[in-house]
Amino acid sequence: MPQKTVSFFHLHLISDSTGETLTTVARAAAAQYANVQPVEHLYPAVRTSKQLDRVLAEIEAEPGIVLYTLLDDALIERLEGRCNDIGVPCRSILGPVLRVFDSYLGIATSHKVGAQHILNAEYFKRIDALNYTMMHDDGQHIDELDQADVVLVGVSRTSKTPTSIYLANRGVKTGNYPLVPNVPVPSTLEQLKRPLVVGLYASPERIVQIRQNRLLGLKAHREDDQYIDRHAVAEEVAFSRRLCSKNNWPLIDVTRRSIEETAAAIMSLLADRRRQTA
Repeated sequence: MPQKTVSFFHLHLISDSTGETLTTVARAAAAQYANVQPVEHLYPAVRTSKQLDRVLAEIEAEPGIVLYTLLDDALIERLEGRCNDIGVPCRSILGPVLRVFDSYLGIATSHKVGAQHILNAEYFKRIDALNYTMMHDDGQHIDELDQADVVLVGVSRTSKTPTSIYLANRGVKTGNYPLVPNVPVPSTLEQLKRPLVVGLYASPERIVQIRQNRLLGLKAHREDDQYIDRHAVAEEVAFSRRLCSKNNWPLIDVTRRSIEETAAAIMSLLADRRRQTA
């Protein structure tokens, strides 16, 4: 069966701040088109007419979809006017949302650039969570896990570390502990009361696949290795699930979940727990 041809288009992303919000929205939209891939052109911190001149020159050289999160009316007028002249679509990502806010609240936006990135208490909470998470990755400092908001447990290659870091970026202090075959689980872990302990597991087939790729990358692949033996891995997964069941820890199957989806499920569990204990 012949493969479908993937086509490309230029996607110009213009922001007066970091461009993080714009990039996230644009990629979410582009992901809906399986056989069309964007060639991204990101222009962060565009705040002057001179900076916009460079952007307009690049749009003219490589026309495509133009998305922006600018707040300066003069820059917006220039950008939209020029895009209209050269016949390329140009849309504000924040504009429609801000109009809803304006209408409902009865007040106009402050037009403050990068307002979501101010150094407030929420920002420092995220930094604190990241520091904690990096210090308590992969079973480190287990005696301090009672300070966590969430503790993730699971066998190797169940995305504990990337999920922990993602949660930390949301301000959730997260530790994680690897479950290793024939290594007893410390009583400290099973006695945790304050944190939400969540077990992550995947199908043995998926774990074996990920482990094989890792070993190949490290040039350490051995066919007789228990680390990638299907039956041995199945027993690891079964052990982790029994442990979670014994301790009434919720389980999440990460076989077909992205890191973002796993983190969202954990955040939902954490919110439920906090509501119950409030």
